[in-house]
Amino acid sequence: MNPEYFLHNLHFDIEKIRPADWIADWEDAPLPYKLYRGLTIFPLSSEVPLTLEERRAPAKPGLLEIGHMLWYVFGLTQFRQSFHSFDSMFSSRRFVPSGGGLYPNELYLYLKIDDLPPGVYHYDAAHHRLILLREGHFDGYLAKALGDRCDVSACFGTVFVSTMFWKNFFKYNNFAYRLQGLDTGVLIGQLLEVSKRFGIASGVYFQFLDRAVNHLLGLSEREESVYAVVPLSADHEIAWFAGGNTGEGTVSAAELCRELPAVRHRHYVRSQKIAEYPMLIKLNEVSLLESIQPYRQPDREMIDNSEELTVALPYANRLSYDLASVCRKRFSPGMDFVFGKISELQAAALLRESTASFLYRNDLDGDSANPVSRVSIYGCYYDVEGIPDGAYRYDGNAHELRLRRPGDQRYRLQQGMLLDNVNLLQVPICFHVEGCRDHLTKQLGYRGYRIQQMEAGMLLQRILLASAAIGLGGHPLLGFNVSLCDEIYKIAAQGKTSLIQIPVGPYRPHPKLEGSLHG
Repeated sequence: MNPEYFLHNLHFDIEKIRPADWIADWEDAPLPYKLYRGLTIFPLSSEVPLTLEERRAPAKPGLLEIGHMLWYVFGLTQFRQSFHSFDSMFSSRRFVPSGGGLYPNELYLYLKIDDLPPGVYHYDAAHHRLILLREGHFDGYLAKALGDRCDVSACFGTVFVSTMFWKNFFKYNNFAYRLQGLDTGVLIGQLLEVSKRFGIASGVYFQFLDRAVNHLLGLSEREESVYAVVPLSADHEIAWFAGGNTGEGTVSAAELCRELPAVRHRHYVRSQKIAEYPMLIKLNEVSLLESIQPYRQPDREMIDNSEELTVALPYANRLSYDLASVCRKRFSPGMDFVFGKISELQAAALLRESTASFLYRNDLDGDSANPVSRVSIYGCYYDVEGIPDGAYRYDGNAHELRLRRPGDQRYRLQQGMLLDNVNLLQVPICFHVEGCRDHLTKQLGYRGYRIQQMEAGMLLQRILLASAAIGLGGHPLLGFNVSLCDEIYKIAAQGKTSLIQIPVGPYRPHPKLEGSLHG
């Protein structure tokens, strides 16, 4: 199938790319975490801090701080038994949401700290420990893989966020490709927020020589591939995106791979029968970079001046909250939303915090002082104090809501739900993250699709954290009619589309037994 046709149907008509008779074999389901065998292990402390206020980092974080950070980013945090009708379900959870609770991502780290041999490690979330994959110093190699745009020598570590294709393909088939980008973005968003609390500076690289990075980690690209590289530094003044390849003397991924011997390690996924996923492999292959080119910013967003009403929101300070407490409170209510009042100030604070916290260093914006946001927040509001019912675009620069369609949109949104897993009539705000309809493929080729999904996931995580900070629940949804939502906001003509739906509102506690998994 043509990748362009596949991505169009993945977004607008999923039934055309997913077999009607696909049934997940839960008896042979993969583990939600990767387990390496027969390698050197380094246990991490389970005595994690119970609060996370922003603070200064030590000159170079040690193994203790690295362990605490990893646990809050992607560690197993809860064991939960949920009750539905006459059935119950057991699951282990993390602080970040994931489609179906399947967690297709893995974290790898290149670390240069005093408490460990320098080298490349895998974060074993199941046992909260590091697994040594390749020992040595790889500053020069990694710098070349990033296009000589990062001072890797000034970073004490680098995080690699990968996706294992089978971990959610077994349930969602080809729809997994859309989920994998969003899940990766949510995880990156959590990584950046946690890093801030430890006083650690970070930058996100979406463009790198994929085969060289996967070779460094010892990954098979038919099974798993790195989606983003995030260097970490205790020095906030380093040059993040300076220099870069100009084409002269540029090393290729193949040439770089020859600098290091290949490594292959045994790992366990539990599944005995792994189905083929040719489209995921094909999309990954056409998204790989053999060279790193300057990113061209898309044209400025076209604004439809037919907006009938502007709602100026009250001034709202940035939210100040304990991230650890908010992570514990974050909850996807599902059918447990209960209708309740949201004040205009709450809505204003939620929107301001979500957009302000979303600003981050990345290799697409580089050193631009006023980057063009590639994703934005739209929303349908009902019975929110001070905001007339309707569908709006949030203008973060002016801190205003701009009307797209007046009136209560809840019934239309409910009709557009593909699954009856949320009662939107009980929800006062239903957000949609919007992005370019061409999914940035004009600027970045097929890699643009997964970058857009990652950025949508990063903004989603900011919305969920801000919602939890003011006592509200947020539930990410992909089972919705995209075309209907685009029509509500009248954005198709502007070349934009809805990427994910997030109902937000008060909720009642769900009947469940859960226990925290920390020392």
